[in-house]
Amino acid sequence: MNVALGSAAISLGFAAAVLGIITVAYSLVKRKPEAMRHAPIYVWLILAAGVAAFLVMEVALLTNDFSVKYVAEHGRIGTPTLFTVATLWGALEGSILLWALILAGYLAVVGHRFRNRLADPMVAYALLTMFVVVLFFFGLMLGPADPFIELADPPDNGPGLNPLLQNNAFMAFHPPMLYLGYVGFTVPFAFAIAALATGRVGEGWLVETRRWTVFAWGFLTFGIVLGAWWSYETLGWGGYWAWDPVENASFLPWLTGTAFIHSVMVQERRGMLRVWNLSLVCATFALTILGTFLTRSGVIASVHAFSESGIGPLLLGFFGVIVAVTVGLIGFRGDALRSVGRIDSPLSREGAFLANNVVFASFAFVVLIGTVWPLIIEAINGDRIAVGNPFFDRMTMPIGFVLLFLMAMAPVLPWRKASTEVLSARLFWPAAVGAASMVIALLLGGAGWAPILAFGLAGFAAGAACRQLVLATRRSGWRGLVGRTNGGMIVHLGVILIAVAFAASNSYLRQAEFRFDEIGDSASLAGHEFIYRGEAVVQTQDGRIDNELLIEVDGRIETPALSVFPFAGRTIGSPETRGSLIDDVQLSVIPTEDDGPAIVRVTVQPMVQWLWIGGVMMAVGTALALVPGSRRRPTAPTSAPVAAPESVGVGQ
Repeated sequence: MNVALGSAAISLGFAAAVLGIITVAYSLVKRKPEAMRHAPIYVWLILAAGVAAFLVMEVALLTNDFSVKYVAEHGRIGTPTLFTVATLWGALEGSILLWALILAGYLAVVGHRFRNRLADPMVAYALLTMFVVVLFFFGLMLGPADPFIELADPPDNGPGLNPLLQNNAFMAFHPPMLYLGYVGFTVPFAFAIAALATGRVGEGWLVETRRWTVFAWGFLTFGIVLGAWWSYETLGWGGYWAWDPVENASFLPWLTGTAFIHSVMVQERRGMLRVWNLSLVCATFALTILGTFLTRSGVIASVHAFSESGIGPLLLGFFGVIVAVTVGLIGFRGDALRSVGRIDSPLSREGAFLANNVVFASFAFVVLIGTVWPLIIEAINGDRIAVGNPFFDRMTMPIGFVLLFLMAMAPVLPWRKASTEVLSARLFWPAAVGAASMVIALLLGGAGWAPILAFGLAGFAAGAACRQLVLATRRSGWRGLVGRTNGGMIVHLGVILIAVAFAASNSYLRQAEFRFDEIGDSASLAGHEFIYRGEAVVQTQDGRIDNELLIEVDGRIETPALSVFPFAGRTIGSPETRGSLIDDVQLSVIPTEDDGPAIVRVTVQPMVQWLWIGGVMMAVGTALALVPGSRRRPTAPTSAPVAAPESVGVGQ
């Protein structure tokens, strides 16, 4: 029954997408806008199909219907309910199903939002683009990623979800958050294609997609932070970001999306960077498809990646089509894309945004090359090479310093041109905060030029952001905290916290392994004392067995363990982390070949908790940026350059 219902739902979604494409294309080609009145029918059918297929799969998982191949391969009787629900997106076919559901949801919201403008060719082309993307993903589920294959001889039980994915509740929330960001970039991409197709390449399409872009970027950001948190809490290697190819796959669209969010303000205010903005938004969507290929094709080995499948060539082909269509349309509209404004001075806000974009593009290029170069080499001559952390750390560190500097400069620069008097007055307090940050770091024992410079630049940028917020709240009260610019300043503060925590935790990490032979054995590291107090065996309701070590850390018992999942035939580590605002102490049990003395890896890192606080602050800032602020009229692009007066930029 579940197989029949699920397959019918997917077929309905595919058919509705086909009919939607035909309807919109007919309306555009024949110039009969009245035909668009049928488009909402197909939009709602696609949403109904996505919801139905999702619910059918969840019912199959929760009722342990092992006649469904997906359930038989990934489900298990006795799995906790939270992880049973999350099993849907824990493997290839289910993850595509979740993607299709979220895509259908975005399509429905767009259709409802523009229901009174269906005759507008811009809206029609945007819907046509989204219908094509929907068709592709529902087509995957009718072919190589079919989640509803029936087994003639179903087993009595399944192996269950990968134990690593059952060891932390973040797994239930990290992928949906990430997908809400990934898939959300379909909307600005669709309107960018619509702008190119209609020739309306001015600033109108930006207005239509502004909040969609910020919304998608916010979820992608929080999804990445949750993924880093999951890695830190679950894998027990003492880190949270390893430049893993799958981590990079989510980071790449974040970089280009961030660049787009900044440069779009220049186009709205000055009519500049039209080609750049269209290229960025299309590149962001294309990189989400490339990331999906890296994650789901089996071309890379990663704890995050899915097994090898037949959808890789299809995803790569779709990526190629997106790039070809985008480049072709931008080339076709070349004359219309000429900017009406120009940069009057490098010392201006638009100059800083342009520099910001160049740096973000360089960052994305470095990450992209480091991620795909091993795949290119293997495809050419079969050699396997690895691009590891040293490459990424060496290449991205100077880029990060430049970004922090630009984060400090951009908020204090006026539009068009800055005089030295204005600039010196606005930079005084941010520079003072930056200098004080470096002095404080040195007094607290900081060492090494790189982290000290990072602390100084972070203080410089924080001073600039706080200055902007103080001016805004003085003028507008609490509304000075909302709007795109001032909500963006809170996002900046979150980024600064993450940058400081990243620099501190990586530069001053202390790690050691201790062997405890007898109860009462002790060790110390980085001012913390560890005493071995024995062992305990705990069996959970789902059959997992935790072989815990009782380690007293500064007077409090912590219980790192080796967790045995008998049904999966695997033993994995379950680290224990004691966090504080000053430092984190993480304990991980190292498996031994015999029943010899316990070996514990101890990792002490300062300021790790500030990473998560910074992520929450970025989420809050994103939410505030979505709230409408006071409006400002854009500066006329042909007016003479002036030194702008003191600006608080509320809701720019």
